[in-house]
Amino acid sequence: MNAMLETLGRNAKEAEIVLRNLDTAKKNQVLEAVADSLIANSRELLEANAIDVKNGRENQMPEGLVDRLMLTEVRIEGMAEGLRQVASLEDPIGEVIGMKKRPNGLLIGQKRVPLGVIGIIYEARPNVTADAFALCFKTGNVVILKGGSDAIHSNTAIVDCIRRTLEENGITRDAIQLIADTSRETAGEFMKMNEYVDVLIPRGGRGLIKAVVNNSTIPVIETGTGNCHIYVDESADLQMAADIVMNAKTQRVGVCNACESLLVHEKVKDAFLPVLARRLRTRNVEIRADEEAKALIPDAVPATEEDWGTEYLDYILSIKVVGGVDEAIRHINRYNTGHSEAIITKDYNNAQKFLDEVDAAAVYVNASTRFTDGFEFGFGAEIGISTQKLHARGPMGLLALTSTKFIIYGNGQIRP
Repeated sequence: MNAMLETLGRNAKEAEIVLRNLDTAKKNQVLEAVADSLIANSRELLEANAIDVKNGRENQMPEGLVDRLMLTEVRIEGMAEGLRQVASLEDPIGEVIGMKKRPNGLLIGQKRVPLGVIGIIYEARPNVTADAFALCFKTGNVVILKGGSDAIHSNTAIVDCIRRTLEENGITRDAIQLIADTSRETAGEFMKMNEYVDVLIPRGGRGLIKAVVNNSTIPVIETGTGNCHIYVDESADLQMAADIVMNAKTQRVGVCNACESLLVHEKVKDAFLPVLARRLRTRNVEIRADEEAKALIPDAVPATEEDWGTEYLDYILSIKVVGGVDEAIRHINRYNTGHSEAIITKDYNNAQKFLDEVDAAAVYVNASTRFTDGFEFGFGAEIGISTQKLHARGPMGLLALTSTKFIIYGNGQIRP
């Protein structure tokens, strides 16, 4: 391990002792102060971000990813609001979960505690920097961040702002640390820091997540890519369906909860697909369709097998006609990434069947997949969206960043 990472690890362990003993009032005070500081320093953050955006465009970064990278006054205000929402949430640390008395008189319960030191490896998402700090700090966890080169100026500016504010409020700056070296070699070494880091969370594309899962010696919470589907059932309100598809596909294309694939019941294809296609054209969405759908959308590109499993993060949508809810569920469970899936229907039984049988972290009835988000779920922010099943699933808020320890009260018991 290189000296820089060794230093970060030791600093994190020292800071962990401080953070796990902070009271809720102090944590909330600091979060409010950081929110104010982000707003006060927005010009500095925007100037740093402009460098990253300029470099991204010069390097032919897709516009969907440029949008994820870009900060605006409104997005900085959103980051600050996320911090304030986290401050307003109940602090889970110290909560005692049940207390039972054993026949021998021992009282045994569980108490929520921080995980410790959390490492996050992520791509061009500067808002993750603030969200990660907020959730980790509220739960008494230290965070070490390893962002990508695409957002290094933005991440550095945000972390510097947070560290200054921590120091101004009498808290160690090392509650948050950023690995400035963006090389793959350093990322690889970071994944081996199990002596210092308790859990590693990757946020980014399939390649990044796979690299972390395959190479880390630190326990990993796998946040997933989003090959998200919408199924338009036979009984669907077609106006509602079109509105939801447009929102899920085009509101922001470079995000993991955007719709990438559309399934349409064969009995509504004639009424629905031509109308939807006209609306998608207004947003320059490329349609990749199976034979039945292409017959109704002549300018569509023929879909390939690869399309059904692709997270585009772009203005592209695959469309397939299906015979009913059972075929839709089979298709989704074969090709999805366990993220977010939706059915548009008026049929209660089909809605319940979809909710019961689709295997994903978030399953919707008559709503856009774009709501799979910690802020939208009332968590204030999220550390990521877990598509695995242990120990967290879906948008990860405060509870996902805690563990428990058993606490036992006795009055002199000894084991016979």
